[in-house]
Amino acid sequence: MPRSYQSPKRQAEAAATRANIVDTAGRLFVRDGYVATTIKAIAAEAGVSIPTVHLNGPKHALLIAAFERTFAGDEGRHSLTERPALVEIMSEPDTDRAIGRYVDFLIEANQRSAAIVRAMLAAADSDAEVRSAYLELEMRRHRDMTIGAGWFLQRERIRVDQVAIAADVLGLITGPDPWTHFIVARGWDLATYRSWLTAQLIHLADNLA
Repeated sequence: MPRSYQSPKRQAEAAATRANIVDTAGRLFVRDGYVATTIKAIAAEAGVSIPTVHLNGPKHALLIAAFERTFAGDEGRHSLTERPALVEIMSEPDTDRAIGRYVDFLIEANQRSAAIVRAMLAAADSDAEVRSAYLELEMRRHRDMTIGAGWFLQRERIRVDQVAIAADVLGLITGPDPWTHFIVARGWDLATYRSWLTAQLIHLADNLA
């Protein structure tokens, strides 16, 4: 059987087309809402055909991909801890400095993704496919938090018997809820939020007592 072959140029063109479709879909989900955004609208806005959008869909998958690209810079099921930025942060010898860099990463990621997160949560309330995809995304995030708890264990910031609960606490304090509550609802400035989150992470063991 002859092997299929795709030239690097075609692969790059396909990747650029997908990025355009995903980013366009994300903008429309934020602007018009998930339900109101149609495949036809995505195709028109992205300047591609409807079949091309379908090849990169379905719609709920485009929503998750839009979040991944907005939050992490790329899409895929690989762990956030495998992304180069996080690998570099987790390799930082000074633990407190690593935590500060991680907080900066989260602030930038939340600034980029806050709007698409709101669109995703609203869609999950009314669409079973989005809800299922979102729950799968949350499972992946919990795995990342478990890896993060293991990092705190290696740095001797928590005990081995605290790893499971530390993963849950990390998932809560680094997730979208505190960002929405403090920044959006309560009007905190970024410096105040940064100080709060940094303190929570530096004193993680105290939070588990």
